[in-house]
Order: sequence, then structure tokens, then C-alpha cells
Amino acid sequence: MGKLTILALRIVIAMVLAGSLFVQVRMVPLVSADLVEAGAPDGPRIALLAIIVLGIVCAQATAVCVWRLLTMVRRGTVFSHGAFRYVDIIVGAIGFASLLMFGIAVILAPGETAPGVVLLICGASLMIAGVALVVLVMRTLLAQAVARDAEAKDLRSELDEVI
Repeated sequence: MGKLTILALRIVIAMVLAGSLFVQVRMVPLVSADLVEAGAPDGPRIALLAIIVLGIVCAQATAVCVWRLLTMVRRGTVFSHGAFRYVDIIVGAIGFASLLMFGIAVILAPGETAPGVVLLICGASLMIAGVALVVLVMRTLLAQAVARDAEAKDLRSELDEVI
């Protein structure tokens, strides 16, 4: 991965983190005020706001882990066991985000929300879970690459001993 690509991705991640922080600090209170004005009951309102904040935290955790993986790519150490920690956090955050999205569907289902909207939210939850599974497959590929890298290092050291 080139230096320009890493820089561009870091700029995007920094913008995502700044935007998510803005949403947490400024937009969530505004959404809360709008829900109070609309007469939403306290229980579902608080649950929905908690889901929004936790979803943003999932995105932030994923962004930070991708940043750390980019650092490892730049240093040439991404094919090591240290990368698994960040990939595992990413898989967990995406899986948790899928559950949060399903939680939104559960909150909206008994209300006046159209059943089609609830089904669309459930579909979005399923798609997010699919992304977690794709990242899990990539984790398996990373494990194979780490094993191959270790095997190559062993073979190089044996060859150096022979020579």
C-alpha cells in the first residue's frame, strides 16, 4: 500500500472521528430534544439515544483499529500476531453494531412505524452482520499470511545455515 493511499485513508478516518464526535456532542442532544417535543415515551427515547451513542462508539472503535492497522502496514509489521487484536475488535464492533440496529427495529416495531420500515431495519442489521462475517474471513486470510510469513522466515534461516 502506497504512502499516498495510507495518507488519504488516514484523512478519511480523521474526518470520520471528528464527525462522529460532533454527532455525539451536538446532534444527540438535539435528537433527544426533538423526541421530547414529539412526545416520545421516556423508555424508548432513552433506549434509542443509547443505541445511537453506542453505534457511534462502534464506528469510532473500528476507525481507531483501522488506523492502528495502517500504522502496522506502514511499518511492515501487519503480518504479525499483533494485528489480530485490532481485527478482532473490528469484528466485535461490527457485530455489536448489527445487534444495535436490530435493537432499533425492536424499539420501533410496537409503535406506529410501518412494518416495512421495521423489516428494512432488520435487513440492514443482517447486512451489517454480513460485513462482520466478511471481516472474519479476512482475519482467516491474515492468519494464513502470518503462518506463511513465519514459515518463510524459518526456511530463510535454514538456508542461511546451509550456506
